Amino acid sequence: MARKMKDSGIEWIGEIPEGWKISKVSYFYEVQLGKMLQPQKKSETDTEEKYLCAANVGKNSLSLDTLKTMWFSQTEEHQFDLKEGDLLVVEGGDVASCAIIETPVRNLFFQNALHRVRPLHNESVAFLRYWLMTAKSYGYIDLICNKATIAHFSKEKFIALPIPVIPQDIQSKIVSFLDLECKQIDDLLSKSRSSIEEYKKLKQAVITQAVTKGVRGEREMKDSGVEWVGEINHRFSLIKLKYICSILDQYRKPISADKRSQSGSVLYDYYGASGAIDKIDNYTIDDHVMLIGEDGANLRMRNLPLMYEVNGKAWINNHAHILKPTERVDFYYLFYALEELDINPYITGSAQPKLSQEKLQNIWVPLPDLEEQQEIATYIRSKCAEIDKLIAKKEQLIKELESYKKSLIYEVVTGLSLIHISEPTRRS
Repeated sequence: MARKMKDSGIEWIGEIPEGWKISKVSYFYEVQLGKMLQPQKKSETDTEEKYLCAANVGKNSLSLDTLKTMWFSQTEEHQFDLKEGDLLVVEGGDVASCAIIETPVRNLFFQNALHRVRPLHNESVAFLRYWLMTAKSYGYIDLICNKATIAHFSKEKFIALPIPVIPQDIQSKIVSFLDLECKQIDDLLSKSRSSIEEYKKLKQAVITQAVTKGVRGEREMKDSGVEWVGEINHRFSLIKLKYICSILDQYRKPISADKRSQSGSVLYDYYGASGAIDKIDNYTIDDHVMLIGEDGANLRMRNLPLMYEVNGKAWINNHAHILKPTERVDFYYLFYALEELDINPYITGSAQPKLSQEKLQNIWVPLPDLEEQQEIATYIRSKCAEIDKLIAKKEQLIKELESYKKSLIYEVVTGLSLIHISEPTRRS
């Protein structure tokens, strides 16, 4: 017999079983926001204690590996203590991400980027965790949180969150079912992500071997004399970048907000069909060039700063170096060689890492003759394309598994699909 359903009265929840009602979190759970940071001692009785922050609960996973400390009064230790079974919910940042403390803890507290949740009666915090995951994945949390700056899932918003009123035995059955199903899905996700990392390592190994050893079978190797280059094919020379590549300036411009093209943030993938960035939307760079980031997070070629349009041409902001190989160098071979080499020894500065033009032009590059460069580039492109297809399949599987998990949790916690779960009974 089909389960009778009714409209919950809330759009994102949809229909629920006739025996269920919708109420608010505040009627079933105690929500306590954590303590504001106190880096210094204010009283002789204050003690320095470990605490959890939002970073410990991000992505619905609890991490106790890295714990910070701050000062607590005796009253605050009682108010902000944590124990096994507490549900922690992120208030700011990765809002509504949540995790349950599943092991005994002592002398552990929490900061005001987190809510601590405890049941008022015998309600299941594990059910609330799944409910929060659904509210977040279906966009309700984003809707009620201010996203203009940093999103905040305040206590007022939290305790007003709509939640279905379900008999506690049904809550327990829902949690048991989802725990089992989600663990199986999570195991598959973990294996798929591990496979992707292994494929990426394989891809890097293919590039490394090809640009240092070549692709013409076993070859005698020699010490390059440069520690971070290592051994190279005995027929390869080792040459500085400045002798085989021009560093261009005519396309480098300071970032100017009034001249920046919004469409310019979409860049072609280096490992795409073209193999290098040579155009952006409808604007072309006149020279066949490659880019290397100059500072910060853009120090590798694949992490590129924003390109933008001025007077009909695509320009690159002044935080990127623009390289144009000479005729004696195959463009794609040089790209792969630079992508493979460790450039960290050329980077200066710790607070603001920077790859200066002087350092860049003195990078050592292994260089075979032009014909073998082209052979190597063709080989790498072919092998990487095969690996990329395998990665793409794994990435698609991850998307499908994540979508299935999201739908499964939603359908079960809203009562649309209570597989292997007995019919709910009305709460008296």
